[in-house]
Amino acid sequence: MDMAQSTHTVSGDFDLTMDELRVVARYVVGHAEDVLPVFEQAVPDDPRPRAAIDAAWVFINGANRTKLQRVTSLDAHRAARSAPSEATRLAARSAGDAASAAYLHPIAQASQVGHILRASASAARIGELMAGGYPTVGDALLERSRQRATPPIIDVLRRYPPAPTGSNRVAQLMSTLDHALRTGLPPGRTPTISEPAPAER
Repeated sequence: MDMAQSTHTVSGDFDLTMDELRVVARYVVGHAEDVLPVFEQAVPDDPRPRAAIDAAWVFINGANRTKLQRVTSLDAHRAARSAPSEATRLAARSAGDAASAAYLHPIAQASQVGHILRASASAARIGELMAGGYPTVGDALLERSRQRATPPIIDVLRRYPPAPTGSNRVAQLMSTLDHALRTGLPPGRTPTISEPAPAER
């Protein structure tokens, strides 16, 4: 690994190091890989989402971030637009999110949280869809995502404003996970008077 690239810092409203970006990309790609078979079983002849995941791993494993991640991310999102169902669209988009995580911007905008957590929320939504739409399945998958988040992930997340609660189910799931990671509580729980949430930095 190029040590200069490993420790390089991207500055904006705050700093992000390449190592931190790799940690984020690893978290995102784990969720994208979980749901990639949903896309590949439905659209076996479209290699674009897998190519995006492969590009994410190139960066995670120490290579410089390049146009490879940008191009494969865009291609995976194009595959999502032509996918035949909500579940397959979300699976392809998650792969695109994995590749684009290398380019998470250090700007204090809530929209950036999607680059960290949207794949997790999409995986939870896919789980709901595969189980007939039961929200309890999504909640359980969010809890798994919360447990998979390492302290560096939470540290990066807390540099951004909280994710807004959107009108669609993926946005709602993402907001729920965002809150859970910031507070350290399971999804859906709120702090009590005797159980204050950890202070955000």
